[in-house]
Amino acid sequence: MLARLRPGAAVATVWYLRLLVLLNIVAVLSLPFREEVHEHNAGEYFTPYLATAGLVSAALALFLAVVMRRRKRAAWIFNMLLAGSLFGLYALALTQDPYRRHVFNWISALLTGLFVAALLLGRKEFRAVGDRSNPRLALIVGACGILVSGGIGTLLVRATNTLPGATLTDEIAYTLLRGISVGPLADRVDAVHAPRWVDITVNILIAVSFLLVLYACFRSPRGRELLGAEDEQRLRVLLAKHGERDSLGYFALRRDKAVIWSPSGKAAVTYRVVGGVTLASGDPIGDPEAWPGAIEQWLEEARRHAWTPAVMGASEEAGTIYARHGLDALELGDEAIVEVADFSLEGRAMRVVRQAHNRVRRAGYTVTVRRHGDIPEQDMATLIEKADHWRDGGSERGFSMALGRLGDPADGCCVMLECRDGEGEPRALLSFVPWGEHGLSLDLMRRDRNCENGLMEFMVIELLLRAREIGVERVSLNFAMFRSVFERGSRLGAGPVLRLWRSVLTFFSRWWQIESLYRANAKYRPVWEPRFLLFEKSSDIPRIGVASARAEGFLTVPSLPALFRRRHAPAAQGQPGTAYRKGH
Repeated sequence: MLARLRPGAAVATVWYLRLLVLLNIVAVLSLPFREEVHEHNAGEYFTPYLATAGLVSAALALFLAVVMRRRKRAAWIFNMLLAGSLFGLYALALTQDPYRRHVFNWISALLTGLFVAALLLGRKEFRAVGDRSNPRLALIVGACGILVSGGIGTLLVRATNTLPGATLTDEIAYTLLRGISVGPLADRVDAVHAPRWVDITVNILIAVSFLLVLYACFRSPRGRELLGAEDEQRLRVLLAKHGERDSLGYFALRRDKAVIWSPSGKAAVTYRVVGGVTLASGDPIGDPEAWPGAIEQWLEEARRHAWTPAVMGASEEAGTIYARHGLDALELGDEAIVEVADFSLEGRAMRVVRQAHNRVRRAGYTVTVRRHGDIPEQDMATLIEKADHWRDGGSERGFSMALGRLGDPADGCCVMLECRDGEGEPRALLSFVPWGEHGLSLDLMRRDRNCENGLMEFMVIELLLRAREIGVERVSLNFAMFRSVFERGSRLGAGPVLRLWRSVLTFFSRWWQIESLYRANAKYRPVWEPRFLLFEKSSDIPRIGVASARAEGFLTVPSLPALFRRRHAPAAQGQPGTAYRKGH
């Protein structure tokens, strides 16, 4: 019986905190309601837990509602200590006059007691652990927050105080009391009277500082266990047996990922934690029969650390298995796969591609195809230097569809295409990772911006024409987001919603290569394989989108100072030549 009530009790605590957020905000905005609450708190009455009509209380209740929804154990302890102590005081007060004579006090005690009872009943639901460094970080953030917000607030109070004779102690006391409430609490400092806008500003500054302290207290672990040498070797063994199943499989070897294994050890999920989101990419590695075990272990790890689970770029086969474990799917786009046996430059449909290929070849450009392991060390160093010089942007990009390193001795089976001009100077390069024994998957694209147009297309065609020389039967090229929208939206009879969606994507293609990437790969007449985003709740999609953008290198989100930020080992020490896959 109790086991069935626990989830409902945990949900009830979250809704109580949400209602208190609304109540406190209404009290801040409504002067009569705020004054009534303050009068109750200052006189013979007391209000329910966290009902103080202050912005700090609203911020505290909001933050606690969020972390309690994520079932964090530290948040449960915080609420239990604070609400439990308050309920004890209320129970003691109700034995004394004049408090026990007011019905409102009994209602406040009852509501607080019900909240504490719900906490006790649902305690086993709050299992998510925090980071061990959180208490130390919270102390540092709290001290800095009080100094900064208190200092700014005190300066504002001193500059706007309309009463004479106030000491620095009076101004500091007024500032700290205003940080707790914008009501009559600070009016007890007789020597200070500041404008209303100063009171609100001080209250907001200290509320923000308080939220930062709470964030430091309750933040989730960052996933420090990155891919080690032993795990990498085990993954390589699985890829040797099952690597042909997924073109993104080799990217599981990125060294900024972590790995979690199925109980049998025959399958694994690789992931990275970004902003409280555990991002897996591609399909699980290994035997499909063992995938469910690895997925269950990964989801259990997410629940234990209050991470939001998400999968980027899963195939339809893997998406179906993830869906059985409670994840929902959203089609992201399609991967362009060219079967070498079916590719030909003959025919009218390939006329434009054929002409572009011939034009670049007549300009004197040549392509060399080599395995990384066959490239001399000096030549590889030159290619890495060129790749860095040609990189588009100041930072490396890529996560789900990029290896994150170039020239590592462990990746000797990767394939490099080097394009040189008529004078023998390197002008562009493509790097592919293995896709099983007979496939390649595009990893890196770099070119000199001053070279001939169409150089990348020339190199891709050269690879497809010469693929059999290195035993390659299929090649995975770029990933085209929302490809089906562009294709179906341009057809006769497309509905108004589809046409509108296509127009929106076309508009944003001015800044991001959405449509152009689809068009650039369609010319090779590939087979389009859909890829999916997997998630638990639709409300998590914005958060997952931000985490994905951060992981791929498209977004840098301000965070706590670097002094307090956990540092990770780089993806590959001393290997600077990486880029994001499916474009450049």
